[in-house]
Amino acid sequence: MAAILEDGKLRLSGYVGDYFFDDGFTSGDVVLALAQIDDDADLAVHINSGGGIASEGAAIHALLSARSGTTDVVVEGIAASAASLIAMAGETVTMSAGAVMMIHDPSGYTVGTSRDHSKTIEGLEALATAYARVYAAKSGKTAEECREIMKEERWLTPEEAVKEGFADDTTETSGRPVAAFDYRLFAHAPKSLTAMAKKKNWSMSANKAAPSATSRPTEETSMTDKERADQLAAENAKLKADLEASTASVDTAVKADRDRRAAIMQLPEALGREALAEHLFSTGNTVDQAKATLAVSPKVEAEDEEEPEFQPRRMNAQGLNRTAANSKPGDKTAAKAVLSASVDRLNKRR
Repeated sequence: MAAILEDGKLRLSGYVGDYFFDDGFTSGDVVLALAQIDDDADLAVHINSGGGIASEGAAIHALLSARSGTTDVVVEGIAASAASLIAMAGETVTMSAGAVMMIHDPSGYTVGTSRDHSKTIEGLEALATAYARVYAAKSGKTAEECREIMKEERWLTPEEAVKEGFADDTTETSGRPVAAFDYRLFAHAPKSLTAMAKKKNWSMSANKAAPSATSRPTEETSMTDKERADQLAAENAKLKADLEASTASVDTAVKADRDRRAAIMQLPEALGREALAEHLFSTGNTVDQAKATLAVSPKVEAEDEEEPEFQPRRMNAQGLNRTAANSKPGDKTAAKAVLSASVDRLNKRR
């Protein structure tokens, strides 16, 4: 795609239309580019194109003309054939110094009967009439006058384009290099352009000028089943190796973390400061950092109080006649006192 939108500038370069031998731009490309800016925003369209498909040029001209914002056109290098029609969408058209504009009748070819050739002529006449009206609207000339210019195939310098009304101004800066195009296809192209096309081997056979869907070459070689299988196997092997490397890295990190915790907890300074040592580990301290912190921290003193013994659940009236308030289960002295009191009461009854 050679329709590039950047900083409020839409650059259109190369072939006009979907042409697989050269880089170019289509009306679809322009739609996508225009969708990136507000319809009422100002836009500068820079053109450097030797032309292409007439109907695509008409569609792009319509897209740019329909914008509510100001659209200005700068011709850099060349705006020929369908590209010159696109240039007419500018409220102002500026020709860079050294740029060229070419206006001519649309062309095509037909393979078939005389009726087929007649239909082609009918279509070309309709396109030419539509083009002439667009040129007339920009230049102030009549459609008939513009049609005569088209039939002559006029190549206009910046000054001539301004004089004829197809441009509004020129610049003092040098224009960009002329777009690569086989200018020998035109009947009256300037010798400088035809010589440049020959020197740079910008050749284009007649059947390339209007490519058909059936003649479109394959752009890339298809892979065989074996090649595709080998490629998939190689990709799978790489993914497996990456996964194993990632797993090994995780395991190494986990082991290092465990070793760090063990080293911190085994420090002599951690004795009596186990909770603080655990905290220092969890907050990412190194062994040396933890050792330094533990060394200046007070130890937690152990409590002297004995833990209460397990109190068995009472069964029925067990323990209700215990006389010693501070006696404990299993206290033999208290048990003897209780037994002696019971014997005394029994003897008194007798």
